[in-house]
Amino acid sequence: MAFHLNSRALLPGVRRFASLSLLAALGLLSACTTVETPVEKKPLGTTFRAEAFEKLPKAPSGAWGEALSAFNLSCTRLSSAPWSEICAKAKWESPERAEAFFAENFTPWAVEVPGKGEARTDAGLMTGYYEPLLHGSRVRDRKNAYPIYGVPDDLLIIDLAELYPELKGKRLRGKLDGRRVVPYDQRGIIQERGDLEKWAIAWVDDPVDAFFLQVQGSGRIELPDGSFMRVGFADQNGWRYRSIGSWLIREEGLKSHELSMQRIRAWAKANPGKVKKALAQNPSFIFFEERSGDPALGPVGAQGVPLTPQSSVAVDPNRWRLGTPFVIDAEQDRPQLHLARPVIAQDTGGAIRGVLRFDYFWGFGDKAGEAAGRQKSRVRAWVLVPKGLAPEDILPGDAHAPR
Repeated sequence: MAFHLNSRALLPGVRRFASLSLLAALGLLSACTTVETPVEKKPLGTTFRAEAFEKLPKAPSGAWGEALSAFNLSCTRLSSAPWSEICAKAKWESPERAEAFFAENFTPWAVEVPGKGEARTDAGLMTGYYEPLLHGSRVRDRKNAYPIYGVPDDLLIIDLAELYPELKGKRLRGKLDGRRVVPYDQRGIIQERGDLEKWAIAWVDDPVDAFFLQVQGSGRIELPDGSFMRVGFADQNGWRYRSIGSWLIREEGLKSHELSMQRIRAWAKANPGKVKKALAQNPSFIFFEERSGDPALGPVGAQGVPLTPQSSVAVDPNRWRLGTPFVIDAEQDRPQLHLARPVIAQDTGGAIRGVLRFDYFWGFGDKAGEAAGRQKSRVRAWVLVPKGLAPEDILPGDAHAPR
């Protein structure tokens, strides 16, 4: 499993600076190379090949109906042509006619990317994620001693778009050190800061559960009275996510194929004195906000709609427009897994980068977590494009431009 962070909307009310002095902004860029910075410019090199709908991998019974329900949720955020016309049709379709609806309105295009040398490949990577269940309290007590932090007031968000329009959407995170803006604290420092406790929105009973909540980006906390508190991504400290797997391999002798969520939990239980050091290997830290909403629905993804188990995926938003339907065909050998389903791009993640890179939402709870923790699949994908259009017509504005 490639643990990732979901990119949610930023918490309203957090202090923002539309622009800082040029020297301060550039100084922060040079001081913290792991903040959001422009990617190296390279040709994307993606190619597409139209295929007949009937040649798509066969999906299990009910999968097209579930994908239609997820697509209808995305339609609440898709208001421009050609989506508005297709969404108007989708809301009147029944689950029984879901596959026919997609066949009548979309053309599948197989996705290929550059491989080794001059070769091309249709094989990518799909991992899994889920909405975890934690146990905790709104106040600290002897049992619940590990904080889930809201956004602290010393976290600054610096938007460079006013200075550099080409950096639209790129934000820096930092804090003030006298008159200087410096990178915000890494996880290891945050773990030791006692002054952040006033920003805790909940306390949970397990530090590894708290860490995996950050990896997943959202979750539910069962409170002592049996009620549930839903929390979701509010902001991040600006440091790029780093898996603790390489540290566990190097320092603890784990094998690369053992780096599932279950194996890491087992290691932590057997080595409680090393847990804090292991978690600090990942400098990235997520701050949360309490979320409301129908408990029967999934967490809200980056598109702003609830995620649908086994019908929602996270994608790279620089490559794909949220709301786009796909058919994915994923398989792996250890442990064995094969699934072929229609899915809708409704989320993003810090580790989800590239054209053939997907994160598959398994749902809520321990069973979904077990499935997500085992998944690291080869994947082929077909993007479903409204009939009469080419894939390039529905990509983000610069997705197929040199980068």
